[in-house]
Amino acid sequence: MPQTVQILVDAEQVGALAHPVRARILEALQSPDTAAGVARGFRRSRQYVSYHLKELERVGLVRHAGERRKGNFVEQLYQATARRFVVSARFASDPEQLEAVFRDQVSLARLVDLGERLQRDAAGLVERAAHAGEQVPSASVEAEVRFADEQARSAFLAEYMETLKALLAKHGAAAGEPYRVVLGAYPDREDTP
Repeated sequence: MPQTVQILVDAEQVGALAHPVRARILEALQSPDTAAGVARGFRRSRQYVSYHLKELERVGLVRHAGERRKGNFVEQLYQATARRFVVSARFASDPEQLEAVFRDQVSLARLVDLGERLQRDAAGLVERAAHAGEQVPSASVEAEVRFADEQARSAFLAEYMETLKALLAKHGAAAGEPYRVVLGAYPDREDTP
């Protein structure tokens, strides 16, 4: 069974995902199939699909998923390694420069990790809702706030954390279904519509 979301940081993986034929192959391989099976769906030759399939396997977006006997032939089954692929925010950055930024700004690194986790979790919840017909209780809140200065920003975050701590203590329980509560605070980009 493929994972729900795979975060991509490797240039070869992102390049393979950007290729239209390979993207269609990944879509076709949500469940195991052979190169010939995928080729029939595309109305292309098995050799054409096999070439792209081997490249997807080489970069880790497709995995071997068994074999199937068809007459005197043994066909190889392949499957996409995930249902959805997400390009990491880390992808376009110089790795050494990014490492230095994250080392010096741990909170910023945590924000990037949190963003990727939210993408993975949201995709998994969408899968549950779409495939199992499950009602998924969730909430999201977004707000913009302006701070006069650094001191005002720090005071807001300190008060927010105290309020959150009190809310979690009041309503949280030792047993029951776990929920994730997230706060991300960062400067709004001026070029964001």
